[in-house]
Amino acid sequence: MYKSFSMELAGRTLTVDVDRVGKQANGCAFMHYGETTVLSTATASDKPREGIDFFPLSVEFEEKLYSVGKIPGGFNKREGKASENSILTARVIDRPMRPLFPKDYRNDVTLNNMVMSVDPECRPELVAMLGAAISTCISDIPFDGPCAMTQVGMENGEFIINPSQTKWDTGDLKLTVASTSQKVIMIEAGANEIPEDKMLEAIYMAHDINQTIIEFINKIVAEVGKEKHTYESCAIPPEMFEEMKKIVTPADMEEAVFTDVKQVREENIREITEKLSEAFAENEEWLSVLDEAVYQYQKKTVRKMILKDQKRPDGRAIHEIRPLAAEVDLIPRVHGSAMFTRGQTQICDVVTLAPLSEIQRVDGLDENITNKRYMHHYNFPSYSVGETKPSRGPGRREIGHGALAERALIPVLPTVEEFPYAIRAVSETFESNGSTSMASTCASCMALMAAGVPIKKMVAGISCGLVTGDTDDDYLVLTDIQGLEDFFGDMDFKVTGTKDGITAIQMDIKIHGLTRPIVEEAIRRTREARFFIMDECMSKAITEPRKEVNQYAPKIVQIQIDPMKIGDVVGQRGKNINEIIERTGVKIDITDDGAVSVCGTDAKAMDLAVDMIKTITTDFEAGQLFTGKVISIKEFGAFVEFAPGKEGMVHISKISKERINRVEDVLTLGDKVTVVCLGKDKMGRMSFSMKDVKDTQKN
Repeated sequence: MYKSFSMELAGRTLTVDVDRVGKQANGCAFMHYGETTVLSTATASDKPREGIDFFPLSVEFEEKLYSVGKIPGGFNKREGKASENSILTARVIDRPMRPLFPKDYRNDVTLNNMVMSVDPECRPELVAMLGAAISTCISDIPFDGPCAMTQVGMENGEFIINPSQTKWDTGDLKLTVASTSQKVIMIEAGANEIPEDKMLEAIYMAHDINQTIIEFINKIVAEVGKEKHTYESCAIPPEMFEEMKKIVTPADMEEAVFTDVKQVREENIREITEKLSEAFAENEEWLSVLDEAVYQYQKKTVRKMILKDQKRPDGRAIHEIRPLAAEVDLIPRVHGSAMFTRGQTQICDVVTLAPLSEIQRVDGLDENITNKRYMHHYNFPSYSVGETKPSRGPGRREIGHGALAERALIPVLPTVEEFPYAIRAVSETFESNGSTSMASTCASCMALMAAGVPIKKMVAGISCGLVTGDTDDDYLVLTDIQGLEDFFGDMDFKVTGTKDGITAIQMDIKIHGLTRPIVEEAIRRTREARFFIMDECMSKAITEPRKEVNQYAPKIVQIQIDPMKIGDVVGQRGKNINEIIERTGVKIDITDDGAVSVCGTDAKAMDLAVDMIKTITTDFEAGQLFTGKVISIKEFGAFVEFAPGKEGMVHISKISKERINRVEDVLTLGDKVTVVCLGKDKMGRMSFSMKDVKDTQKN
């Protein structure tokens, strides 16, 4: 007999069924929120994976299209690789939960969340987040939970707790906050320039709601939770550290890591590792964990330097940003380019503009297929960190970083009416030593301006780090963390925004949460740093969007036609529109409301296409002049096509002022002629005259 637990959450009932399904998993929660149903399971291997120095956690968010009554597209008619939304949701679940597992735990753990039914009022992403936490808490897997998550939207300046999909998509705030019973452990946000104080209010509103969910989870665990299993610890033996310190003193290690050149530091550590390897040559057990031991030794040294001595590895002050540089137009012939450099982190961003027909269609768990007009892609090749490995396409990290920079810039993009283009920004990582996603935001902002995209305001991003001591009051927040401070520190707090507010946040930590003073200081520091970067670097490269798009970018002309005449422009089976495209080389997009976009690089060809469309859709009156082509010759006259799908007849008596016996004496097929409209004949056809053109022109 299974057990069911329920609570009221944001005006809806959240129900968790335990031991109803998935009984062979270590933990299983059958989640129901409204009519959204998600099956969340937590499973661990019996033994640790050998030869690794990290915790092998896998988080999955499986979107089953039957959950919204859809059959997958494609030949196989089944779900394929994870969508971008699936990957981003899995990352949001992973980030707060990973730090709560034991640091020396090496058993494989998989958290699987399968979406089986979707109620648009109850977002499945939130249900999966809660399900992952609950299934892990009630399992026998070691876990220092519980934790809970809440999402906050905003409409007309008012916060909405766990908003519906529609309000989430259209609101001014998309905030997800995860908490333990005491502290905030994860923040993810997209925002329409939300002021820092308002963002803090939303974060701690969510934190308070998380406490009620944690109480609910504790009741479930108390009743059906399993005893946590023991595991084989992979911690470094304390006596090994003592021997290492005799061979490489703390002063030696401090000297090795105290440099602002990543390659020099890596060479120093390599020499230390070789020295220790020779010393421990006869101790196979210690040799097997030597790399991890050296890592831990570096970590303790760096943390002590920062926290106790307030010394950073590259010698910077706690608030100091690394040297900055920015430039635009470094790549020829592309539509827009910019490069942003911060220390040893360097991003080149390239913007491409295209007609709206190039927008990305996204088919997911929404009720309808959605269109993505702005696409931001981020690449992280191995050479950027001095390594070599084959390129296998973007991984979850690259997709996450690209989505963060995309989210950062969406609030300042022009509307479709203001700028009728599809926009793609690609960030290429040339060099990496900390926070490339924030450099990507800065580079992308400048590249958009260089491409002539009329963004509303400049956006910059920066990351703050953290080193904590033994108490909540013993900590140090670092502005602009480099790679070493990220690896050995406790936090990566990324914030992007304009001078008027925040556009995106992504906070990762390695400890069991942040106190409110830490969160407030990090947000304040990132605001100061953003302003500095915009004023002292980005604005010196480009101050505002260019007034026109690049010479190599397609130009777009928009006209409005009567929606009832869209069929005339398209023609039977696309005959008319395809002829216009073939004759002019332009691209044409037509919306259901009659908005026509003509896209091309040749202004004369675009003007010709526009004239042809206007000609097709114009109600003709006597006296109008047209230029057309003779497409048919009869005994009684000639037919002239003056626009694709539009033709009229020139009677033999109207061809010349002199009498002619045969049409062929004056005209041949393919001749280009100018005609004047006489109205419609008795058969309802357009009637033209060639001989009256000069008289009409005089008048």
